[in-house]
Amino acid sequence: METLEQTPVQLILFFVFYGVTGVVPLLAALYLLLRRANAIAPGVTPPVRLRRWTAAFFGVTTLAHVWWLLFYIYSGDLNSAAYLVLAMADCVLLFITFAGMLLAMLQDRRRKVWPAMAAVVPFVMIGVAYMVTSFSLLQQIAAGYLLLLGLVFTGHIVVAIHQYGRWLNDNYADLENKKVWLSLTVSLVSMLLYVIYVLASNMVFIWLIHILELVLVGLLVWRVESLPQLELPAQPQAQQPTAAPVTIDLSHIEQLLKEHCVTEQLYLKHDLTLQQLAQAIGTNRTYLSQYFSRQSITYNTYINNLRINHFINRYLEVTTAGESITAQQLASESGYSSYSTFSTAFKQRTGLSVTVWMRNTPQ
Repeated sequence: METLEQTPVQLILFFVFYGVTGVVPLLAALYLLLRRANAIAPGVTPPVRLRRWTAAFFGVTTLAHVWWLLFYIYSGDLNSAAYLVLAMADCVLLFITFAGMLLAMLQDRRRKVWPAMAAVVPFVMIGVAYMVTSFSLLQQIAAGYLLLLGLVFTGHIVVAIHQYGRWLNDNYADLENKKVWLSLTVSLVSMLLYVIYVLASNMVFIWLIHILELVLVGLLVWRVESLPQLELPAQPQAQQPTAAPVTIDLSHIEQLLKEHCVTEQLYLKHDLTLQQLAQAIGTNRTYLSQYFSRQSITYNTYINNLRINHFINRYLEVTTAGESITAQQLASESGYSSYSTFSTAFKQRTGLSVTVWMRNTPQ
């Protein structure tokens, strides 16, 4: 790398900043492990599993900074066994903790991390074989395997995010801070940049990568603190072999929804889950979920439609009475804690933005 070939001032500045990018993840790891209170979102209880995996990822990031700094101070020989050992440790530990962190964000099921651990074993074996034989083709095979592993894992995450999104829509009325696709996308891009960083020799690009590293730490801490602990779906109980098939009375569930959810306006309650609604109307989660499925809608769509209708009716009442009220106030009254979420749902429901609809609606 060209780092050691820069002028002394540039070199000093780089190592100071390099130290900062090593200390910040360490502080973030200690914060996530030792602090019980939530400083960013005090009302949110984040998943403990996610806190631990993210802290582990930050810890490995700090260790990587330390051992590479020591390596370039005392050796710097890119052909040595020490370099190969550190490179393998870097790839293996960062990949495992990174995979554990991303999988922990997806709470529709408890996804296992051991496949990611097993997947790096061939990489380690190829690396060891290369150190023993110095057969150059093995180095290329190891790099190709690592690239393939990254592509397979990325594909798995894309499918998992899709499954998680469907689960959210089927079980939660409010999706604020529950979606994780943006965090996962930024994290995957950051890991790609890390791979490029390993191969980079341009000093400007190296500085940029370290700046993005600080941004990633901040993003992940925010994501951990703001993501609420979500309930896992209940495991279906095993039925007896002689049990008769259960017929769901859809008309009965529809009547229960009208009597309780619509008439009593349960849909106005923030963070009303499918489980809570099922208990409130006197049925179970499975039957209610199947009811929405047979109506070809999700639970989230059902609640949003009721809330948008409530907004429209209240707006017409207010304007007819000659009263003054803002769209933000009406959105909050209609069950939305986020106006941006409301405006998105409103446009999906009516095909118009809130502003355009209000302008076209007779006063």
